Amino acid sequence: MAGSTPFRKLRLRKQGDPAETQVATTDPVTGPEAPGGSARAEPGAHPDTAPAVPAVPGPDGGTRRDAAARRMQAVKDGVRKGGGSVRDAAVYLTDRVIDLAPRVPVRDLDTLRAQFPGLGPEQLADKLVLGAANASSTVGAGIGAAAMLPVPPAMPAELAAEITAVAAIELKLIAELHEVYGRRPPGTLKQRSFAYLTAWTEERGVDLTKPTTLNAALGGGMKRELRQQIMKRMIRTLPNLMPFMVGAAVGAVMNRRDTRKVAEKVRADLRRQAVAWEAMRSLPPLEQPVEPLPEATLAALEARNPFTRD
Repeated sequence: MAGSTPFRKLRLRKQGDPAETQVATTDPVTGPEAPGGSARAEPGAHPDTAPAVPAVPGPDGGTRRDAAARRMQAVKDGVRKGGGSVRDAAVYLTDRVIDLAPRVPVRDLDTLRAQFPGLGPEQLADKLVLGAANASSTVGAGIGAAAMLPVPPAMPAELAAEITAVAAIELKLIAELHEVYGRRPPGTLKQRSFAYLTAWTEERGVDLTKPTTLNAALGGGMKRELRQQIMKRMIRTLPNLMPFMVGAAVGAVMNRRDTRKVAEKVRADLRRQAVAWEAMRSLPPLEQPVEPLPEATLAALEARNPFTRD
């Protein structure tokens, strides 16, 4: 045919030949006579020379699962590259939380009663727990939404931000519950902060009858327990990194549940030693931290999503 590329037959077996029929054509431009060329076999080619069949993409569900698996693997690779190991990451976060504890603003009893007039101790404590649970839920939803970002290796930073933000929320809650139940630890701002940090680590109220516990708040044993607590939090937080917004829902539910769980354990201790408001001696106002919290942590305390970008 005029204008078409000429082809010539290399081999043709008659129908009924014992061997399989094979027709090959060669293109003078791309055929074996051309540099880098190759023969092109028609569908009747022998199995030994037939090209491999490409994999057929699965249904949408399978494709989404594969994408999720690749994303989670990228997150794990990012964690390994950024932190080296889970233990190294826990040591780093332990130092971060210790540094953060004295910077958490705490409201004293008079301030709380002024903000929530007409409430008794239990009702006021319920309000505080609800507010803290909502705040930690917002943080959990935020890290789940951040898992949708196109840069999974950024996740270690988001993971650290979530753990420190939730720690700040729960430390503030524990400190204010001690105010409500009349169990403020003695000492300076730093000493009280480390006492609350011990309470958060052990998930119990501060025992005011054991001054040695307060003095040794940052001993080797306490740091070890704090590191173990943070490692547990890290493991529980990993499902929050699931893609397709599943992590946002999981993170919100898990954080709310964990904060309520810690609060109930601390309240159970404090109820047994509570001092009635009428019997409480006048206490000085709580001094406020001089060094402010990071903006993301402050946003978490105010129940704003710390992972949004204004």
